Amino acid sequence: MEKLTDKLTHYQQIVQQLLTGYAQSKPAYGELEVETIFDTQRNHYQIVHLGWHHKRWVHHCVMHLDIRNEKIWILYNSTEHDIADDLVNLGVPKQDIVLGFYPPFMREMSDYAVG
Repeated sequence: MEKLTDKLTHYQQIVQQLLTGYAQSKPAYGELEVETIFDTQRNHYQIVHLGWHHKRWVHHCVMHLDIRNEKIWILYNSTEHDIADDLVNLGVPKQDIVLGFYPPFMREMSDYAVG
């Protein structure tokens, strides 16, 4: 059981490090804040943009990752960053990364985990 906890803790640190780095990039438009939201109890991790752009309120999830069953699930990415590749470069094996925004039949055709 200790090993599972170590893996979870390691993946939590990697995801938080990665999203913290991504969050350093501010949008080029509007008066937007960039927030990182880390729910380490339930393993949900997000970057959110919020603020004003042309007198309109913006509240937009930019990235959403979860850790489920010892795998990092990429659930949403509206940026040009290749999150999966960045995770691999940080030492996460491809079999522990799920492209959750693809249906399972498409995940089977990728180099990454199905689920």
